Amino acid sequence: MSRERDERKAELLRQIQQQRLDLSIQKKFWLESTARYDRGWLTLLSLKRYIAVGSGLAAIWSVRNPRRITRWAKRGLGIWSTVRMVRNFLPGR
Repeated sequence: MSRERDERKAELLRQIQQQRLDLSIQKKFWLESTARYDRGWLTLLSLKRYIAVGSGLAAIWSVRNPRRITRWAKRGLGIWSTVRMVRNFLPGR
């Protein structure tokens, strides 16, 4: 009985070791796959300070010039709608 138990234990330890190796390989693949998004996120986080200052300045400027903000918002919406329409008409990748 002890021998069967030792064999079972050894088999389980081999399975665990194999699973660890598989996880290590998949971790490398995952990190390579998501590296682009990680770099983008880190860039965004590094720009957080400038975005905060810029949004504050934009808020002050918009209070002083509300017509310009409305005009630029309409233009931005028009450009965004045009881009969406073009994407819908282009064939899928």
